[in-house]
Amino acid sequence: MSAPAIELRNLEKSFGLAKIIQGVNLSIEKGERHAIIGPNGAGKSTLFNLITGKYTPTAGQVLMHGEDVSGMKPFQINRKGLSRSFQITNIFHNMTVFENVRCGLLWSMGYKYSFWHMINGQKALTEKADEIIEQINLTSRRNMVAGALAYAEQRALEIGITIAGGADIIMLDEPCAGMSHSETELIVDLIRKVTEGKTLIIVEHDMGVIFDLADKISVLVYGEIIESDTPEAVRASVAVKEAYLGTTLEDA
Repeated sequence: MSAPAIELRNLEKSFGLAKIIQGVNLSIEKGERHAIIGPNGAGKSTLFNLITGKYTPTAGQVLMHGEDVSGMKPFQINRKGLSRSFQITNIFHNMTVFENVRCGLLWSMGYKYSFWHMINGQKALTEKADEIIEQINLTSRRNMVAGALAYAEQRALEIGITIAGGADIIMLDEPCAGMSHSETELIVDLIRKVTEGKTLIIVEHDMGVIFDLADKISVLVYGEIIESDTPEAVRASVAVKEAYLGTTLEDA
């Protein structure tokens, strides 16, 4: 049996005396679409940052395909096949859509620190960038400066940059935040399409998105996983409902 895509073992994170993540154990299988939910202040962003290397664990381990990546730098983890998006859109606003996606491709297509290549003449690079732009439905915006895109289009572009490096583990941090219902539907369809066959880990407050996308949901409350199961089981869980202080999961 192959190792899980991501495995967390007794993971802890403290900032001074504040213990934010408290002994989390979690296994996310290859190809699984796994959502992490929880009330505000539960530690979701901290957990995301521990997995991706932005934070170093106070204790415990983060394993990626069975390899301990605890304490590795984000770029090192990225090169092992994990890519993420951010809560706040993280794109190059003064570059075109095409240039943004092309930047995301450079390392994975072998350009790395090769400063002597004239990338404008690299046919394979251009074709791959255009393929991703088509996937994210921005072909008509290819040569537009990214800062001029509508908000939902900027989020789609960030997803395009996230998948450009060919990572097999994709982590999306609130990809639908601030969107209308129609925009959300488009982004959910996009996420489903571009993460096909990949491992998806998503944090999102819109429970409609979570129950539409996820194969499995983990509920984080005060830095601890209180439930990790199918969407149906999580929806029915008394402990989860109590964690949301009487709100329904659809409203949380």
